[in-house]
Amino acid sequence: MAKAYIFMADGCEEIEALTPVDLLRRADIEVCTVSIMGRKTIEGAHKIKFEADQLYEETDFSDGDVFMLPGGMPGTTNLAAYEPLIQLLKDKNEEGKHLAAICAAPAVVLGLNDYLKGRKAVCYPGMEDKLLGAEVLEIPVVTDGNITTSRGLGTAIAYSLELVRLFKGEEAAASLKASIVYGPPRHS
Repeated sequence: MAKAYIFMADGCEEIEALTPVDLLRRADIEVCTVSIMGRKTIEGAHKIKFEADQLYEETDFSDGDVFMLPGGMPGTTNLAAYEPLIQLLKDKNEEGKHLAAICAAPAVVLGLNDYLKGRKAVCYPGMEDKLLGAEVLEIPVVTDGNITTSRGLGTAIAYSLELVRLFKGEEAAASLKASIVYGPPRHS
């Protein structure tokens, strides 16, 4: 079974942090939310408080298949400033593990740390200059090799479904998409 780690910091965009948790768990992908704040309680960008499953310093990441970064400010800058996480992402990227980031995180965490050179990538509009060396696209979500990036809160479901597709297959993603009634309304 695939396992995802989602990194949480104060100031994260709550929808981008929690939508993937919900949808990946619905697809039977094990998800662990990890606080980098030294405490489990996280306060999102819109003052919504929630609790992470574990603290970073108490977590062994050896069983992870995908390492995920929500956006939001100042959550993204908090993630980018946390050196143990940046080192972990470097190590996991070198191992070929999957990295995923949404909104500002593709730019501020992955782009500014040179993960995206020569890859197709997307991020929150206006931050494209931080996708250093990437081929910048304007689609909701893109996977290039072992890295998936997405644009923002409005693409959180598409981002999550892409990760389900990658780890559980097209059929599982299509089934989940139908079960949550995602997509344009159908008129008779």
